[in-house]
Amino acid sequence: MMTTLPSINEKIQAKFGPYTLFTGILFIVLGTAGIFLPGIMSLGTVIFSAWLLFLGGVMWGIHTYRYDKNSIMNWIKSALLIGVSGLMLIDPMSGVEAVGLLLAIYLLLDAFGNFAMANSIHPAKGWFWMTFNGVTSLLLATLFLVGWPATSLYLVGLYVGLSLLFDGWALMAIGLTLRKE
Repeated sequence: MMTTLPSINEKIQAKFGPYTLFTGILFIVLGTAGIFLPGIMSLGTVIFSAWLLFLGGVMWGIHTYRYDKNSIMNWIKSALLIGVSGLMLIDPMSGVEAVGLLLAIYLLLDAFGNFAMANSIHPAKGWFWMTFNGVTSLLLATLFLVGWPATSLYLVGLYVGLSLLFDGWALMAIGLTLRKE
């Protein structure tokens, strides 16, 4: 009988805790919303990213002020973070195009990460779902790069939604499999 995760991979199994199923369901809900409202998901992704960059720039500025006031490079880093976030908030469509390119890169990295995860838990139950998730991310990255930047507004939200949906299904499948044991 094949176990969910081989005993040799108990450390990996421990990483999939009791919240795996809940996280999977949450990702499925968010992903579905992104698929049906891709423009809103695109703008939400850009605005959220811009605010994170802004907060990072402010925090880096505070850190620089407190610990290294004479470091020009640290002040430049803070200014760049705040400046880029400001540009994204002022012109979100350009931000969507930039995030679109970054998303394609993310999806490529996500695909290879999923392939590595599937390889590490193979032949245990659940490895197929991680492989399927990797193939999906690889296809999404390829499709995105073909139409970029013209289709960014639609595709950023759609792809964030699809990625969340497939991540959710993979996590839910693993969570359900672990729950049965």
